[in-house]
Amino acid sequence: MPLNAGDGGYGAAPGARLVAGEDSESAPLLVARDPYQWKPLTSEELEVAAGGPGWKKMRCYLIAVFWFVWLAMLAGSVTVVVMTPRPVVTSLTWWQKSLFYQVQPSRFMVKDADESSGFRALCEQLADFKALSAGALILQGVFGDTLSPFRPTPTDKFRASVAQIQHLLTDSNKLGLKVVLDICDVNVTGDADEPYNRSTSHALQFWLEQGVAGFAICDTDAAYSEETLLEWRSLLKKFSDEEERILVVRQTGRIRSPLNATLVDVVMRSILPSSPQHLSASDVRDAIETHLQTREEDIWIGWTAGRKVPQELEKLLLVLMMTLPGSPAVQYNGDIDQTQSIDISSSSHGMNETGSPPGKARRSSLALLTSLSNSRSREEALLFGSFFSLSFSSLSNSSFNSSSSPPPPPPILAFLRSWSCVQFAVLLNVGPELRAVDPAWASSLPDTGMFVASTEMDRLGSTTLNELHLRPYEAVIIKLLETRS
Repeated sequence: MPLNAGDGGYGAAPGARLVAGEDSESAPLLVARDPYQWKPLTSEELEVAAGGPGWKKMRCYLIAVFWFVWLAMLAGSVTVVVMTPRPVVTSLTWWQKSLFYQVQPSRFMVKDADESSGFRALCEQLADFKALSAGALILQGVFGDTLSPFRPTPTDKFRASVAQIQHLLTDSNKLGLKVVLDICDVNVTGDADEPYNRSTSHALQFWLEQGVAGFAICDTDAAYSEETLLEWRSLLKKFSDEEERILVVRQTGRIRSPLNATLVDVVMRSILPSSPQHLSASDVRDAIETHLQTREEDIWIGWTAGRKVPQELEKLLLVLMMTLPGSPAVQYNGDIDQTQSIDISSSSHGMNETGSPPGKARRSSLALLTSLSNSRSREEALLFGSFFSLSFSSLSNSSFNSSSSPPPPPPILAFLRSWSCVQFAVLLNVGPELRAVDPAWASSLPDTGMFVASTEMDRLGSTTLNELHLRPYEAVIIKLLETRS
């Protein structure tokens, strides 16, 4: 008998038995049965199944979870946006955004030509001023003691001068340039036969009607007083319907006169002190450091270099004026014409005091001014960003090679301009030595950055501040970059 006969174990179908007379070899081991055959549901069956109570509850639950998660994400995003501190965008007026250029028509005069040649040459170069992002011209030296606009009986010379100024105002307005009349040291009292208030008001009103954007007066003038400023401010408001007219006070004295900030729009202030003696590098550094550590939030300052600047410090002070909070007021020095052909070989001096050809120095100054103007116009941090004075220590090359212990070198002057997440560091080396920044200069600030501008316009690309060396009389602007670890 076969071992698996009648056995319903492994490999045998239930109920399978050998039948008498049947050969075990021909008997099937598995007997086919009718299993459940899967087939897809028809549309009718699917509708019946989907309409069941279980599926309805499941769909309602999933939809509720989806909308709950979506609303939670939306609420979280709104909370992050609302709670994140945002910088307040400062609304600036036209004079706060402008680069002022101080010009004297007499400096444009052709040799042995009449005074009108200066106005004509100035009108021809207005496009060059505009190309340098200049927003306003401060017209100086137009009126003298014998040619005052405040006299009720004008002379023929005065009428000719008025016509030239009117032509200049017309051409300036076409290019979008404002013109501010500088009336420092001008006799504004008029003739003795006419009261002061009447003659002055008539003269100011006359120039305002011609399109003058404002007036500049010195704090050392005889007519300067709070009463005068209040009267002029009232008159300027009458002409400020379409475009605001401004009042500028130029602080020229060593002792600053008391100033009512509500009556003045711009306070012109020089970086260098007015001293007849030659200023050393230490004096210049002290003067700059005083301005960096003294901040006046209630007045808008227009920065000028002041007295005649040493040639090696011209570019450094230009960088400083263009980056300090306020409006820079650049003095015309004859290098504005960008289209003029400069013949270096024909120069009588050959080289300037810095050892470079004068033509190359002019082009370098123009390139620096153009770069600074463009950076200031497009970077909010340089235009109205926060200001922080930085304390730097520096090491000079001479201190490394000296066996004795010389006095420590003066610190590198520096400050920070920031708005939102953008930060610019401005570093100034006023001394005549090469200086390296101390690695422990400011641990809280980013160590890497990109060069924006430098006095010689020869620094490009990225830099590491801990390895930065400043050349003598060099200033650099670096856009700091946050590094992600």
